[in-house]
Amino acid sequence: MSKFGWVVHKVIEQSDIVLEILDARFIEETRNKNIEEKVRLKNKILIHVINKCDYVDKKVLDEVKKLSVEGGRDQNKPKVFQIGLTNCVFISAKKHLGTTLLKQKIKILAKKHKIKNPTVGVIGYPNVGKSSVINALKGRYSAKTSSEAGYTKGQQNLKISENLFMIDTPGVISREKIKEQELVLVGAKNPYTIKDPDLAVIKLIRTHPGLIEKTYNVKIKLDKEETIEDIALKLNLKKKGNLPDIDRTSRKILHDWANGKIIP
Repeated sequence: MSKFGWVVHKVIEQSDIVLEILDARFIEETRNKNIEEKVRLKNKILIHVINKCDYVDKKVLDEVKKLSVEGGRDQNKPKVFQIGLTNCVFISAKKHLGTTLLKQKIKILAKKHKIKNPTVGVIGYPNVGKSSVINALKGRYSAKTSSEAGYTKGQQNLKISENLFMIDTPGVISREKIKEQELVLVGAKNPYTIKDPDLAVIKLIRTHPGLIEKTYNVKIKLDKEETIEDIALKLNLKKKGNLPDIDRTSRKILHDWANGKIIP
């Protein structure tokens, strides 16, 4: 087990309630099933917190909410709807939307399980907004935050109110998700440090047909490399010889995607 893995394991042990923070744009992709299983085996209360809801179309969220309430799965639906979430709360920590509902959910579950002064652990992938959720709940900046993936380096213990304590953790990635292209698309990898960022952008373009072209106002083309070139020229990102800078442009697109400037 990695150093950070031991930290998360310790946090689960210390917590009465565990919040797993998920990114609204890739709910299934940012779940860590191994950690969820550990939470359940320890008989801890799990709450799925869907953060960055302002980055997603409301119709998509309504479908997810419906299934999370019903607790059902629809095999005819895309994978994102086959989720089976637990005690689900939808929020935007950045805009302080839904944080009151999250506080209420914590209090209700604590009371139901006769926990007087609950300790709440916060887990999730890098850059899903764990520290931002804590800050939104507290109402002032307590946990250090950054848009850079992997910013939180160790366990942080925080007092949210007289009867509520929270523990922040570094982001832990499941072993199944090891490809850089996958990690950068879910915000778990810094787009300025990965190799071959154009491959991740091509995957993004194919996954969301027309979205990237619309965002940067370029024509849809069969050759996705040409699409990146067109965006480079549109943004005036060029290299020697007045040629489009594919590398810089790809990292720019991935940065915009991670920071919610490209909304599916």
